[in-house]
Amino acid sequence: MKLNQLDGLMAFWKVAEHRGFTAAAADLAVSPSALSQAIRQLEARLGVRLLNRTTRSVSLTEAGEAYLARVGPALGQVIDAGDELNVLQGRPSGTLRLNAARVSTALVLRPLLDGFLRANPHVHLELTNDEGFVDIVEKGFDAGIRFGESIHRDMVAVPIGGPVAVAVVASPEYLQRVPAPRHPDDLVRHNCIRFRFAATGAIYKWEFEVDGQLTEYDIAGNLTLSDTMFGLDAALDGVGLAYTFEQLARPHIRAKRLKRVLTAFSPTFPGFHLYYPSRHDQPSKLKALVEYVGRHRH
Repeated sequence: MKLNQLDGLMAFWKVAEHRGFTAAAADLAVSPSALSQAIRQLEARLGVRLLNRTTRSVSLTEAGEAYLARVGPALGQVIDAGDELNVLQGRPSGTLRLNAARVSTALVLRPLLDGFLRANPHVHLELTNDEGFVDIVEKGFDAGIRFGESIHRDMVAVPIGGPVAVAVVASPEYLQRVPAPRHPDDLVRHNCIRFRFAATGAIYKWEFEVDGQLTEYDIAGNLTLSDTMFGLDAALDGVGLAYTFEQLARPHIRAKRLKRVLTAFSPTFPGFHLYYPSRHDQPSKLKALVEYVGRHRH
C-alpha cells in the first residue's frame, strides 16, 4: 500500500460526519477549498465519486456510503487512540471549539477561562459568540453554552454557574424624565430597549412574576438590538429601560450609574448549561472542560 493512499481520508470522514465542507473545515482547522481539493484527489485515486455536491448540500454517493462504512470505524479508533494517549499522559490537547452568547460568556465562562487554560496548557480554546441558538454538531463545535430550557433533548447538559436573577434598570437621568414603573403594567408608558432573536426574528417578551405566575409582557421602544450585552450600555446612556441580569448590572447600580426598578416582580431563572452531543467516548479536551466545570460550578 502506498503512503498517499491515506491522504484525504480524514477530510472525507469529517465532511461525511458534518454533511458539509464549512463545518468540517472548521473541525480540521483548514480552509474549505483545501478540504475539497483533498477529497477530489482521494476520489481520483479511488476512481470513484464519493460525494454528491450542490451549492446548498453535500451527500454521500452509494460508493461513498460503502466506503465510509469501512473506513469510518477505523478512523474513529485512530482518533480515540490519540485521545487515550493524551489522557494517559495527563495531557488533554487539541482545539476545543465553543459557541456561546455574549451574555453567557460574560456571566459564567469568563470566570473559568484562566483556571481552565492554566490547568490544560495543551488545549487551545476557540470561542465563537453567537446570539442565536446554534446547531453545534452541524457547525463543527464541540460544545455550547445556553439557557437549559433552550437546549435540545438529544444533548447532554451540565449546569455551569448558578441561578441568574433578572434586573430591570435605567439611568437616573431617564428616570427623571419618566417616573419609575411600579408594576409591569406601567411599562406601556416607558421606552423599553428590545431584543430580537436573530434566528427567528421574534422580539423577546419581558417576563415577570405577577401574582405568583411567570407572565410575559409585549414591550415597546424605539431601540431594538440583537446583542444581549449592548442593552446595558444603552440604558447607561439614558435611552430607556433595559431587561438584563442583576450580576451584570450590579456594579453600575452600586456606582449609582443605574437604578433598579420592578425588583419585586423580577424573576430568577435556573441558569446556563454547558451542552454537547451525547456520546460515550468524549474527546479528552471536552472531557477536561466538563470535569473542570463540574468542580467549579456554584
